[in-house]
Amino acid sequence: MRIDIPEGKDPVGYVWGEMVPGIGVAASRLSRAVYSQSTLALREFEAARLRIAQINGCIVCMDWRTERDGERVEDGFFEAVESWRTTDIFDDRTRLAAEYAQRYALDHHNLDDEFWARMAEHYDQHEIVELTMSIGSWIVSGRLNHVLGLDTVCALPEL
Repeated sequence: MRIDIPEGKDPVGYVWGEMVPGIGVAASRLSRAVYSQSTLALREFEAARLRIAQINGCIVCMDWRTERDGERVEDGFFEAVESWRTTDIFDDRTRLAAEYAQRYALDHHNLDDEFWARMAEHYDQHEIVELTMSIGSWIVSGRLNHVLGLDTVCALPEL
């Protein structure tokens, strides 16, 4: 870990809640809102989230599986996200969510008209904004946790 955590303190709670409470608490609220307020289908949500987890390299994010109403994505979904271009278990919206996450994180300057036309075919404007904000939140939190080494010592709280 790259941050000294006082004895007996939860690393994530300390960094996100105590070290910079004016920023960390607000960022934590955004993260919780992404999970609790999302209207995206679970498979689309998880395809984008897991693709960002893979890109960020955040251990805890890669191990996490979002649950909604007792449902989670099936075993093998994580591996399918790695091969989002060729997997046969994704519909167009799920594949596009993984593609958007990857391009947003690695190549956002090249989100061209052809890409946006495909997005508009499958997602309405509300969904595009929601997916964009969600991906941004995952990039921030996962990279912060990985860069500071928090992903090796923490477990995410139940949402």
